[in-house]
Amino acid sequence: MISFIWPLILIVVSNTVYQICTKTVPEGANPFATLTATYAVGAVVCAVLFFVTNHGGNLIKEYAKLNWSPFVLGLVIVGLEAGYIYAYKAGWQVSTLPIVQSAFLAVALIAVGAFLYHENITWNKIAGIIACIAGLFLINMK
Repeated sequence: MISFIWPLILIVVSNTVYQICTKTVPEGANPFATLTATYAVGAVVCAVLFFVTNHGGNLIKEYAKLNWSPFVLGLVIVGLEAGYIYAYKAGWQVSTLPIVQSAFLAVALIAVGAFLYHENITWNKIAGIIACIAGLFLINMK
């Protein structure tokens, strides 16, 4: 059970700290300069964790196993990170931006699941889409 729960806890804690850090990027700081520092730290941490979790592992041999996805992931992560920074600079609130984007993301991923992975669109998922849309109206009411 713990192997099922701990990744969720890691995601929630990391995403909470992520939102706080992204919201507090200095107003005058260029988002892409900010991201170069962010990714430098991330690269070092990943390299250290690779060697801690793979005693005697060879990072170059691991790189040879890669396909296109980590390279595209690198591109889309920059878009994700820059999007959050720019959204906060534009005035989005930390209490609403993640919820709004998650609602849109949930709807988009239902479509992706159906078209790319042949997942069923069930009545529960349709109800979830309606709930997401209703939630967007409720959370953005003034």
